[in-house]
Amino acid sequence: MINKDFFAALEDLEREKGISSEVFLETLKNALVFAYKRQTGLASKIVMETDPEKGSIRFFSVKTVVEDVEDEENEMWILDAQEENPNAQIGDVITKEFIPKDFGRIAAQTAKQVIMQKLREAERDNTLSAFSDKEDELMTCLVRRIENGNVYVDLGQGEMEGVMLPQDQTRGEEYHVNDKLKVYVKRVKSMGRNAQVLVSRSCAGLVKRLFENEVPEIRQGYVEVKAVAREAGERTKIAIYAEDSRIDPVGACVGNKGARVNAVVAELGREKIDIILWNENPLEFIAKALSPAKVQRVIMLSEQQKAARVVVADDVLSLAIGRNGQNARLAARLTGWKIDVKSESYMLEHEAELAEKDLEKYGVDIEVPVEEGNLEI
Repeated sequence: MINKDFFAALEDLEREKGISSEVFLETLKNALVFAYKRQTGLASKIVMETDPEKGSIRFFSVKTVVEDVEDEENEMWILDAQEENPNAQIGDVITKEFIPKDFGRIAAQTAKQVIMQKLREAERDNTLSAFSDKEDELMTCLVRRIENGNVYVDLGQGEMEGVMLPQDQTRGEEYHVNDKLKVYVKRVKSMGRNAQVLVSRSCAGLVKRLFENEVPEIRQGYVEVKAVAREAGERTKIAIYAEDSRIDPVGACVGNKGARVNAVVAELGREKIDIILWNENPLEFIAKALSPAKVQRVIMLSEQQKAARVVVADDVLSLAIGRNGQNARLAARLTGWKIDVKSESYMLEHEAELAEKDLEKYGVDIEVPVEEGNLEI
């Protein structure tokens, strides 16, 4: 039924795929016994033994010796047992070898199914093992195929495949087979019998890792990326900080003649990037986050609710808000504060109305002194 070549093939699988031959044989035993019972309709207990050296598989029926038989398939009468073994006692377990009839075809089919199952499980486990420490990392890949809007990429390392779902693709980017891309590994997860590596071109983590790749000061820990807010394909704001006052974090990220930031921009398809100097004072940080607009004042409305109002000159209001509100929206996400942008003329015309609303909503008046939350820029 199964020869020595079969067991030799198991050893090859163990070497090449890391599948334990012992684990495989145990699974195969259970599968063959189940297949035999299903074929014959028997409910009796059956065990199987394998001998890799002889290339053999043996089947045994298992019955318990009893005084009165109630289950003929699993029990044996004491007198019948003593005919075969005079020393048999009630409660003994008797095993008897038998040869399954017409079982070759089912055995071969079952073995094939078990091999395929174990190969899938091994590939899944290998993927999970190889990429368990790759989450949140940058990887270079090759586009393998595009199906149903998903982009499948070759991540190398033993032909590992990643998938970039539509929501992880950058709007405006086109992907073609054999394109070389840098991607961010979002998550490695088990999908039943398979493992899936989810990669992204649209998440903020990609920008952070690209800057780490281009800026040695970030890799070495001298410059820290505090936050990133991104609308993929259009604009990104990245907040950076250096503990050492002798280091210029913005200059480090920009590079000589803009070489470093331009390399990141080129990888992102000409996406605009604002490099913001992080500040522990939230009002100063908010003012810088609205770059390239110049801010006149930042008023803290509620520290608890993280709400602030920004006042800008009339002629820079559209720049501060940005097209479709993008600049203000990204600044809010970067800082974690709600930001209400108003022009200087609007503030003068609606001062009383705003004061009343602020008092009702936040319990503050916009005319609070500078030291209590009104930052003049």
